[in-house]
Amino acid sequence: MSVPNVVVHRNADVLAKAVAARIITRLVDVQSAKGSASIVLTGGSVGIATLAAIAATPARDAVDWRRLDVWWGDERFLHSGDKERNETGAREALLDHVDLDPERVHVMRGPDSGMSAEESADSYAAELRAASRPEDHGPVPGFDVMLLGMGPDAHIASLFPGMPALYDTRPVVAVHGAPKPPPTRISLTLPAIQAAREVWVVAAGEEKSGAVRLALSESGYVQVPAAGAKGRGRTLFLLDRAAAGKIPPGLGRISSP
Repeated sequence: MSVPNVVVHRNADVLAKAVAARIITRLVDVQSAKGSASIVLTGGSVGIATLAAIAATPARDAVDWRRLDVWWGDERFLHSGDKERNETGAREALLDHVDLDPERVHVMRGPDSGMSAEESADSYAAELRAASRPEDHGPVPGFDVMLLGMGPDAHIASLFPGMPALYDTRPVVAVHGAPKPPPTRISLTLPAIQAAREVWVVAAGEEKSGAVRLALSESGYVQVPAAGAKGRGRTLFLLDRAAAGKIPPGLGRISSP
């Protein structure tokens, strides 16, 4: 696993725009090298603001959207179109405004699919397995970039501190009793997250600063899930100044555009 690098931006608005630019550059580079690319999306205010920033810039046209696979790191187990679903926010912010191949948008199914949460998780795991290639060396694709938000409790995706999902080695699990509503969710597990070539943790706000400090220290991932957010090739913590406010000097490599 890669050692995290830290990049600090002035505020949340600048952070979202900077991450949007990074995503476009990363996708274009990958598509130029191998023809197609994959991204794992997250929800949350900064995650959705980042997607909106991509939609707002003419540079988005540099991406061949038809050759992009879109996945999610987690989803609230709610009916399709529910405003609380990460998919709904992503579609409104970006996905409905670019020419994606619908077959390459991989949605975590809700209860209106007729599936239980466990069946939805198993179905998503099967989709991931079908998309993986021999060079991925496992049951999930080597995602080109995985976006993760982080809560003040240091949760990532729907992996909350101390919950059983953190011990699970399957790629996707149903989460019950989540401390944030709704209580039932679908989430990638740490092994699936760590299969990504690049993992980018994006966080803004002073309320996240303690969690950022713990995630970048030697904390264990069971109590600090974000400490397990590491990509095979690269790990970035992309922060605003408020979220970076408690990082000790010398912890990670920090740059401030």
